[in-house]
Amino acid sequence: MTVLAIDAGNSKTDVAVVAADGSVVALARGGGFQPPVVGVETAVDVLAEAVGRAFAQAGVDSVDHVSACLANADLPVEEEGLARAVRARGWSGSASVDVRNDTFAVLRAGLLEDAEPRGVAVVCGAGINCVGMLPDGRTARFPAIGKMSGDWGGGGGLADEALWYAARAEDGRGERTALMRTLPEHFGLSSMYALIEALHLGRLPAARRHECAPVLFATAADGDPVARRLVDRMAEEVVAMSTVALRRLGLLEEAVPVLLGGSVLAARHPQLDSRIGELLAARAPKAVVRVVSERPVLGAGLLGLDAVGAPPEVHTRLRGAFAG
Repeated sequence: MTVLAIDAGNSKTDVAVVAADGSVVALARGGGFQPPVVGVETAVDVLAEAVGRAFAQAGVDSVDHVSACLANADLPVEEEGLARAVRARGWSGSASVDVRNDTFAVLRAGLLEDAEPRGVAVVCGAGINCVGMLPDGRTARFPAIGKMSGDWGGGGGLADEALWYAARAEDGRGERTALMRTLPEHFGLSSMYALIEALHLGRLPAARRHECAPVLFATAADGDPVARRLVDRMAEEVVAMSTVALRRLGLLEEAVPVLLGGSVLAARHPQLDSRIGELLAARAPKAVVRVVSERPVLGAGLLGLDAVGAPPEVHTRLRGAFAG
């Protein structure tokens, strides 16, 4: 049973064609997947370009099953709509298609080689999301569509908070913080006023706002109290999501993995790592915390092998193909 594995994030898409024995016969990379911005069909066109190159490399025109883990598939209704759009492309000869949020790929990739799909993953990149799953198919998840669904943080959220505190510090409305100096300095500007103007008028592209998050962490590492409080709150959010997911699945008292992924968590900021560890030790003492270094497309492939009932040795071979 051949599998097409897709991991599509906001900035890039990875595609793999997995043979029945678990070997990877083709890999391709494409652009970002952003259906809320460009529409579903145009977004799937981006996937199609990468899938086409992978199929050509593999010498196939379809597979038995498609396992697609997609950014912006935040609600079940969105997963269903995207599954219809993917199914319509005919990439699976049997129309066998599973679409999940891309956080599931991080969760499945991060589980130990011989582990069943049981655990929780928190992904903190541009935004923040968390999912949990059990071997019987039950899941725990959040809408994760921004502030109105209760979310706080991620790279984008931290950037906004850092700018807010720095602006108020400079104009006198808020407490002093070194962020009022470190943020504009990072962009080669003399003041927060200049930075605000540059962002507002587009002289600095909006995408560069995400550079504020690493500046925030560096400022926190230098001891700034405001920056340190923001880092601690990020840790609180990671632990709040993970412990709620564990509780929903009845795993709060079990020794299960809590897997951390995304650019913010993968950067291994000492204060953030330490505070997450402290809070989880208090609230879920048996949880085993691990930062995921495996490529998420591996997780999409493993989910595909789960779906087609592939034996353990096939899963092991696929992991080996992505090792190193």
